[in-house]
Amino acid sequence: MDHSTHTTQLSSVVAMAWSGFALAAVVPGLMWLTRRSPLWERVSLPPGVAAPLLVLLHAWAILGGLVGFVPQAGPLLTEPVLLAGAVLFWVPVVTRTRHRLSAPGRCLYLFLAAPLLDLPALGTIAAGHSAEGIAMIVAMLPLSITAAVLTWTWVTREERLAASADGWALPMTGGDPRA
Repeated sequence: MDHSTHTTQLSSVVAMAWSGFALAAVVPGLMWLTRRSPLWERVSLPPGVAAPLLVLLHAWAILGGLVGFVPQAGPLLTEPVLLAGAVLFWVPVVTRTRHRLSAPGRCLYLFLAAPLLDLPALGTIAAGHSAEGIAMIVAMLPLSITAAVLTWTWVTREERLAASADGWALPMTGGDPRA
C-alpha cells in the first residue's frame, strides 16, 4: 500500500469515526446544554417517526456512497442531513417536549436504536472497508452507554421510591448491609 492510499484510508476512517461520534455524543451533548429551550418543541417529532427516520438517513449516508445513491457532493450533503436527523432522534430523549419519553421509554428507544444504527457499519465491513466500519461502531458506543446510564438511573430511582413507600424497608445506604 502506497502513502497516498494509506492517507486516503486514514482520512476515511477518521471521517466515519467523527460521523458516528457526532451522532452519538456531540449532538445529544449540545442538546442537553440547551434542553430547556422552547426551540425543541418546534422541531419535535414523535419517537416512532424520529427513530426510523434516523435509521434510514444513517443507512443512506453510510451505505449510499458504497452503492452510488449519494450525489457527487457526498459528505457535504449527507453530513448535515444526518446531523439534522440526529437532532430529531435525540429530542424525545434529551429535551422536555410533548414527545418526551418516559424513563423506561428512553431506555427502550435507545437500546432498540443502537443495533439498528450499527447495521450500516456492518454493511461497510462486509463491503471490504473493515477499518471504517469498526471506527463507526466504536464511535457510536456513547449511544449504548447513554442507554445503560439512563437504565441504571431509572432503576435506582424506582428502588428508592419503592423503599420510601415501604415503611418496613431498610434505608438505602452504601457500605456493609450488616452495619
